[in-house]
Amino acid sequence: MALWRSFIGFDGRCSLRTWVYRVAHNVATSHVIRQKRKNSVLVTLEAIEAMPDVQDHCDQRANLGRLMALIHQLKPLDRQMTLLYLEGMDAASIGEVMGVSAGSVATKIHRIKNILARRFHGGERDAG
Repeated sequence: MALWRSFIGFDGRCSLRTWVYRVAHNVATSHVIRQKRKNSVLVTLEAIEAMPDVQDHCDQRANLGRLMALIHQLKPLDRQMTLLYLEGMDAASIGEVMGVSAGSVATKIHRIKNILARRFHGGERDAG
């Protein structure tokens, strides 16, 4: 639609191909900018003051990185089960995906969570 509307302004100073590219690019850019404005959240000074400290955010990112490193040390099937659990899947769904019983998944997830917690907090080194 934008091409049709802007065709009246095409004066031939560039190739038709370049002109089509420019119009498409400008329409896409405008769309992205509008979406960013629409989705941006403006907050009050009080809300900014109540936000967690930047250092807290950095600590959270570091902790997440440590946790992911521990998860990647797990055996492939344990890692897959853990990642599916972290994605919010329940034991029955994970069991269906992996071809094991829901009870087996629940037991294994419980063990993995305990092992990861101990390793994350510097406890004993378990093989996973």
